[in-house]
Amino acid sequence: MNASPLSAAYRIRVQGHLGASTAARFPGMAICFIANGQTDLTGTLADQAALHGVLRTIRDCGLELLSVNRLEPNEAQEGA
Repeated sequence: MNASPLSAAYRIRVQGHLGASTAARFPGMAICFIANGQTDLTGTLADQAALHGVLRTIRDCGLELLSVNRLEPNEAQEGA
């Protein structure tokens, strides 16, 4: 499956570990719990509107956003 020219992979870090119901609000994103009490959400998003949708969901869930990183293609494959 080829990604759209506008799509990009992102790693988004939030404070805290997500419960099952909160994690379900991020379909298509890989969720990785980090030992320091943080969570990474990683996935390919179709465009900037999709990125803003994920960020809006983070806000709506009351999560503290720590970082947003656009991944290089080789980083995205490593995280898959």
